[in-house]
Amino acid sequence: MSRTCNETAKRGSPVRPFTLWKEVAVAYLAPALTAGLGGVLSGQPELTMAAFTSIGATSAVMAFVVGGWLHHRGRPRRWTTSVPRPVITVGLGTAAAAIAGVAGWFASGWLPSHTPVPDDGWLERLRIDLPLSAALATTIVTWRWHGMAPRQQK
Repeated sequence: MSRTCNETAKRGSPVRPFTLWKEVAVAYLAPALTAGLGGVLSGQPELTMAAFTSIGATSAVMAFVVGGWLHHRGRPRRWTTSVPRPVITVGLGTAAAAIAGVAGWFASGWLPSHTPVPDDGWLERLRIDLPLSAALATTIVTWRWHGMAPRQQK
């Protein structure tokens, strides 16, 4: 006889553990497939290409970095579990967007003038793709991690 989710939750069973590689895979696949499909359906090949490169890759990298930092060898830092879920999610999402925004701005301006990379339109996309992808991946991973993280006993 199988138990329903409600029966299991009522008994106080532990929450599924946070698995970094699964979070990173979903962080890459979800935006890459949705943006790629949007690019195909709207006839925007540059969006389709960006979906699998700058959008998906940024999401995966941020999920790996933030998830790894939060999970910190399987033991969360005390302050990360004591801060309310919306506060840590918004805080980390904003920080990730700011850092990625600076990286996108720097890459779109510096690369064409200092490297043989041509000044194409895809470089301008980095100013939007990087911070948006970083913010979304960071907030999703943080929200999910906080829900799965064990709480410190006082």
